[in-house]
Amino acid sequence: MLEPGSEETRVRDIATVRVDQIGGTIAALSDVVRTFGHIERRHMEIVADVFNLTVAEIRGIVSFYSDLRTEPTGKRHIRICQAEACQSVGGRELTAATASRLGIGLGETAADGSVSLEAVYCLGLCTSGPSATVDGRAVPFATVEALTE
Repeated sequence: MLEPGSEETRVRDIATVRVDQIGGTIAALSDVVRTFGHIERRHMEIVADVFNLTVAEIRGIVSFYSDLRTEPTGKRHIRICQAEACQSVGGRELTAATASRLGIGLGETAADGSVSLEAVYCLGLCTSGPSATVDGRAVPFATVEALTE
């Protein structure tokens, strides 16, 4: 029996609200990320149970969508667009310079948990690249300074 207010109960409640919605599985998984910062295997098991899917099916969804992360991010979370439009206006150089300044690579979190750096493939800001996000806030015409200050 799950204890009321436990993490497992919260995940089940989050998923149950979305059961009859179109796209409910992805929405529920997104809600889990918003609530807990990432999705753990036990979260996937609960969502699978609620939606009557296999854990493998849930894992497939989670692995496809970059926003459905399975590891916690740093306190500051930087995502830099790696798509062609941003590459053509300096996205790769921005990524390299930002990684160098932070002392971490793409897909890494600083040892102290202060910052994480992640690749994203299109933020929909193609006319104002290179683009990035910092803690979910869009940064058009991104510079190393804008991303690291």
